[in-house]
Amino acid sequence: MLEAVGGWTIEFRPGRPRQELTAVLADADGLIVRSATEVNRELLEAAPRLRVVARAGTGVDNVDVSEATRRGIVVMNAPGANSVSVAEHACGMMLALSRSIPAADAAMKQHRWEKKRFTGSELAGKTLGLVGLGRVGQEVARRARAFGMDVVAHDPYISEQVALDLGVTLLSLDELCARADYLSLHSPLTPATRGMFDAARLARCRHGVRIINTARGELIDSKALADAVASGQVGGAALDVFDQEPPKDWALVGLPQVIATPHIAASTREAHELVATETAQAVRDFLRDGIVRNAVNFPTLPAEQFHRLKPYLSLAERMGALAIQLQHGHITAVGIRYYGELAASATEHLTSATLVGVFRPILSSGVTMVNARAVATQRGMEVIESRSSRPRDFTSLISLKLHTSDHEWWLEGTVFEPERPRLVLLDGVNIEAPLEGTQIIIWNRDQPGVIGDIGTILGRHGINISSFALGRSAQGAIGVVNVDEEPGLQEALDRALDDIRKVGAIRQAALVRL
Repeated sequence: MLEAVGGWTIEFRPGRPRQELTAVLADADGLIVRSATEVNRELLEAAPRLRVVARAGTGVDNVDVSEATRRGIVVMNAPGANSVSVAEHACGMMLALSRSIPAADAAMKQHRWEKKRFTGSELAGKTLGLVGLGRVGQEVARRARAFGMDVVAHDPYISEQVALDLGVTLLSLDELCARADYLSLHSPLTPATRGMFDAARLARCRHGVRIINTARGELIDSKALADAVASGQVGGAALDVFDQEPPKDWALVGLPQVIATPHIAASTREAHELVATETAQAVRDFLRDGIVRNAVNFPTLPAEQFHRLKPYLSLAERMGALAIQLQHGHITAVGIRYYGELAASATEHLTSATLVGVFRPILSSGVTMVNARAVATQRGMEVIESRSSRPRDFTSLISLKLHTSDHEWWLEGTVFEPERPRLVLLDGVNIEAPLEGTQIIIWNRDQPGVIGDIGTILGRHGINISSFALGRSAQGAIGVVNVDEEPGLQEALDRALDDIRKVGAIRQAALVRL
């Protein structure tokens, strides 16, 4: 496909030594890699003409996206091209668990006819719990329903309408674990999901549950899983991914109730071909026509306009990040309204920046201004944009409403000179606070002593307050406390937050990082 473009020189020599790759990149316009090539700062420094790096696959963990962005290099991937392959592998693992297919095959190869030993169970009528309802989770849901399974899912960031269209019931994670006969993991790896299936979580699962993991090995505490399998709490596990690959400790894989494959869920001829085709098309169209497709880092704004909007892009992203860290329930819509001079600007980029702020804390894959709207569409979130030339109390203002199944979060923000994003309204209460750093946000009854109690608690835990903003209304008060989060203070912050929540006048408290 690339060679068909006239005047281009294409070099295809996989497995070349790194020194040779560095040399050939000296005059390269584009680079296509899979997972083995680490595109780091050193490699990018050797490619002064490079305009695009394309990862022929979904993840871009092997590409220094920040450095590429700094250098103006577009980073592309092939999202979703292997979703069907991974979903089919997950279903195959589920069937193998229910019918003991690997063990039965091994016995037959040893000339042992053990028909009674391998009595299995049907998938029909069983409950499948999906942890994550993104592209792969949705493909698994469709196939599981064809097996006659009842499908439930946990994904706080997918809309109820998407689940309804799939015939899937959304539950809390604890509810899902208590109901599911089979658990299939399709969640991205984030700080919140790392080790989410630890000993305590596994103990809350239905006794005898069978677990399938084709997502990321780090989602499960492998020792806790081995113990749960040995005790019978987990009836079996089928694993394609591991926290270390290949595993250094083979004890879990060696258990007879565990089926393991060497990270091959996405390894099909069809997936490889589709990934290759999508990647080649994207690189060709970008280098030949300037069309950007499947980019994870490319803001398409003229330099002078980008410079003018840059502080408001930062404001929008931080407002989105603040809102998502406060939210509870399933997000149904994101509403953004621009006032004053901003209304005449390229607000579509501000909206994308807001969505980046919403998604970045919850998704492990690269979410940027380029792909943020597509992510919202995939997750069934309505994006509502509006403009007003009315300046309100500020020359320019962004108003954000995050609609969830149980609350509507309303934030407003602006930029103070010099380029300082500020929160000016939260939950309908006027407040002026910085949008930066580590913050404890508090809702309380407006009565004497509350601020003193907060200061005393933070001081007792060795946490320093850098600023304190207070907003008041007839319904109560809201405080935004910026604290210095020094290394090693995470546990102290958590304990302090627990103590703050015990203060009688405080209705709610949340920890936010911006």
